[in-house]
Amino acid sequence: MSNLRDAGMTSKAWPFVEARTLLKRIEKSGKDHVLFETGYGPSGLPHIGTFGEVSRTTMVRRAFEVISDIPTRLVCFSDDLDGMRKVPSNVPNPERLEQYMQMPLTAVPDPFDKYESFGHHNNAMLRRFLDTFGFEYEFISGKEYYESGKFDAVLLRALERYDDVMAVMLKSLREERRETYSIFLPMHPESGRVMYVPMKSVDAKAGTVTFDDETGKEFTVPVTGGNVKLQWKPDFGARWASLDVDFEMYGKDHSTNTPIYDRICEILGGKKPEHFSYELFLDDQGHKISKTSGNGVSIDEWLTYASTESLSYFMYLKPKTAKRMHFDVIPKAVDEYHQQLRAYPTQDDAGKLNNPVFHIHGENVPTSTMVVPFSMLLNLASVSQASDKDKLWAFIQRYAPDASPKTNPDLDAAAGFAVRYYKDFVEPGKVFRLPDDQERGALEALVTALKSEEAALTVIAQKNAQEGKDTPLPEVNWTNDEFLQSIVFAVGKVHGFDPLRAWFSCLYEVLLGAKQGPRFGGFIALYGVEESIALIESGLAGELVS
Repeated sequence: MSNLRDAGMTSKAWPFVEARTLLKRIEKSGKDHVLFETGYGPSGLPHIGTFGEVSRTTMVRRAFEVISDIPTRLVCFSDDLDGMRKVPSNVPNPERLEQYMQMPLTAVPDPFDKYESFGHHNNAMLRRFLDTFGFEYEFISGKEYYESGKFDAVLLRALERYDDVMAVMLKSLREERRETYSIFLPMHPESGRVMYVPMKSVDAKAGTVTFDDETGKEFTVPVTGGNVKLQWKPDFGARWASLDVDFEMYGKDHSTNTPIYDRICEILGGKKPEHFSYELFLDDQGHKISKTSGNGVSIDEWLTYASTESLSYFMYLKPKTAKRMHFDVIPKAVDEYHQQLRAYPTQDDAGKLNNPVFHIHGENVPTSTMVVPFSMLLNLASVSQASDKDKLWAFIQRYAPDASPKTNPDLDAAAGFAVRYYKDFVEPGKVFRLPDDQERGALEALVTALKSEEAALTVIAQKNAQEGKDTPLPEVNWTNDEFLQSIVFAVGKVHGFDPLRAWFSCLYEVLLGAKQGPRFGGFIALYGVEESIALIESGLAGELVS
């Protein structure tokens, strides 16, 4: 552990950069633990952004625990006393909820009839979501904190320093909004609704605020005991001050508010936490992913086609860079994740701490049993027209006789994912074409080379002579990826493809109906030489196009 700690103190991996900043903060303050926070608005169900925020925060927490023995906590705060501002469209009988507009989410009936309220339902979904992925956290309900009095001290301080906090907020608001704005949202004593109204007066001595409702009726309520909550921006800063939060990350859309959150935290007697602002995800068109528009990939959709670990891997990569998150990125994320797993045991401590899999698994990094890349499984599913993973296993076990669903569980899962992904995304987009004259000659030569040891070695020798190389001919092995790749490569060179990429594009477009594909020698080894010959002959005959 001491070696890892030393490596962690110099690692350039972004979680360690954040962890070292946190360590300086804690050592300076003398605090006995580090508090990480992540916030959640329970007006809807958890989504991929929720996963990203908690997983990335956990990565920083894990890095901190490598470089320090100071205890850590992660709290997930649900702002469930917030008022319902619109009825969600994705709930049963949404019209039933219309009469509860502006009621706290924890006072709105659960449309699913399973929990005490809609807020309780969504909180339960959040906890189930976090538990499913094995996150370690403490759940905090805003309702419980406000009503139990745990926020009373910071609310009374906000009352005492009302003008200072209002001054911070008013600078950020348009003129018309300023006239009606208050940092306090009182609960209507009669209806229970969250009131978005200006305060007629604030009385720090009495600990009360006075307001008129929409009928003009005046009410005076204490700010303590859950009678009042804070608007969301002041709530952010007040939480930091009240809970003594050390670290919180959030999306770039929040970053312009950071000075507001920080200043309010300080006015209320707290120390602003360390922040980390991450870039937002984009869809395949480069537009921001939105829960409302439903563009991009949902967490359920990702997990339909790939493992949780591949999603965590994607979340780790360049969080400060906007990334397109659509279905096409999934195969690449799966294969890169397994490449990193295979690299991990060979790396020194510095290399391990820079490897994304350390930040996903900590020191308990599993061993990859993916003897076939996911991209190759997709192409195998394509040419074999597999409807289930058992058909893929017939090819896999011929290629890797020692592999089995039991000994290679990640490969078994990936085979199932590959069939689903192929059916939903690859098959509908397949477009085959006929070869041109140059391509036809090369494909016929490839068939000849795959049928005969002599022809295979001859074309490799021709390629070597063309390049002016006196390289020994390879050992013939019809199940070896490298031998088969050398044949494919040699045929392309001898038949004048320049750049050689055009030859591989021909193989993908004519034989697989795709713009890109696998390393073709590996594909032949997996699919089988005889089967590959038959596939090429079908492409030459135009049968794949029809």
